[in-house]
Amino acid sequence: MKTNYEIRYATNPEDARRYDTARLRRDFLIEGLFAADTVNMVYSMYDRMIVGGAMPVGEQLTLEAIDPLKTKWFTERREVGVYNVGGPGKVVIGDDTYSLGFKEALYIGRGNRSVVFVSDSPDNPAKFYFNSATAHAAYPCRKVTKQDAVVAHMGSLEMSNERNINKMLVNQVLPTCQLQMGMTELSPGSVWNTMPAHVHSRRMEAYFYFELPEDQAVCHFMGEPQETRHIWMRNEQAVLSPEWSIHSAAATHNYTFVWGMAGENLDYGDQDFSNITDLK
Repeated sequence: MKTNYEIRYATNPEDARRYDTARLRRDFLIEGLFAADTVNMVYSMYDRMIVGGAMPVGEQLTLEAIDPLKTKWFTERREVGVYNVGGPGKVVIGDDTYSLGFKEALYIGRGNRSVVFVSDSPDNPAKFYFNSATAHAAYPCRKVTKQDAVVAHMGSLEMSNERNINKMLVNQVLPTCQLQMGMTELSPGSVWNTMPAHVHSRRMEAYFYFELPEDQAVCHFMGEPQETRHIWMRNEQAVLSPEWSIHSAAATHNYTFVWGMAGENLDYGDQDFSNITDLK
């Protein structure tokens, strides 16, 4: 197996106003999360969130501590949220095994020395997308499905934004330190997410887009409400959203995305909205 990582540093919003397309993509877009028998990670200085992907094909993959953590094992001071966005697989944590099907999630608490990703079949490998945040306490590991989620049905087909927001790894479902994750599924014919747009200066966020046909694309909007920018994205790519930035998108096809947050509080409703007509 192979573990790759890179570090992304935080950006001042006044500097980001001057970024060209290449710089925006370099600082915020995360491509190539999944590669056979590889764990890929981005260590972000936005609330020290780690965004990663693991795709076991011919071998099992261990979630290893990377050098910036300065720890003996990955979860020594961290919690992890995992979504399987591929074929059936398992996450083995110590002596416990958790089977994860498509769109099922797992919370991994602080202090678990051994975390191993396994696919049930190399012909249909699992794809484990994960977020990790620093943790002050150890909470139990738990598998969470859509049946366990707090579901908010929002929007309408007339507004091109009918969607189900599945709040899964959130404090209404299970205890976490600061990590909050969920999955939003857009209905056929709907393409907009998170509109009206908002920011929450108490928390950063990461979006991971999937279930998007390979010949289609999603346009992710970011930036300050009065200084918006956009990044064109493909299937199975992620994007970092600083605490000062909106995070919204429209695509050429409906899609699903996993959202993950870390920061000062666990309040999903902590959002400062902008009127659609005030965005620039």
